Amino acid sequence: MGAPPPAGAARPRARAARDSRELAGRYDAVIAAHPGLAERLRPLRADVVRHAGAFAPPKGSSPSPSPSASASASSPAPSASPAVPATAKEALAGLAAAERELADRRTRELLDAPGELARLLASAAAAGAAHVYLLTEGRA
Repeated sequence: MGAPPPAGAARPRARAARDSRELAGRYDAVIAAHPGLAERLRPLRADVVRHAGAFAPPKGSSPSPSPSASASASSPAPSASPAVPATAKEALAGLAAAERELADRRTRELLDAPGELARLLASAAAAGAAHVYLLTEGRA
C-alpha cells in the first residue's frame, strides 16, 4: 500500500485531489451562505473530502507538484470563496452543476489512467453522480 503511484499518475492524482478540495470549498461557501442547508450538505461534503484524501499522494512518495496540492484535505481550497447564489435552490443547482462537471471529467480521464487511479476516478465519478441526484431530485 505504501508503493509510490505509477509514473504518469502523480500529476492526475494531484489534480484530482485539488479538484476535490475546491469542490469542498464550494460546499463550505454554500453552507456559510445558507446555514439551513448544512445538515443536508455535510454528508456530501464529507464524501468530497474523503475523495481529496484518497487522491492525495501516498506518504513517502515524491513531493506534490504545487503547494495547493499538499494542503490538508479537510480544508477548503486556498483560493477565494466562490460566489454563492442568493437562493438555496440556486445554490443547490450550482453545487449539482459543479458535481456533474467534475464527475464527467473524471469519467473521461479514467480511460487513460493507470489501474488504481482509474478505479479511484471511477469511484469518485460515481459518487459525484449520486451527489447530483441527491442535490437535484433526492434528499441528502
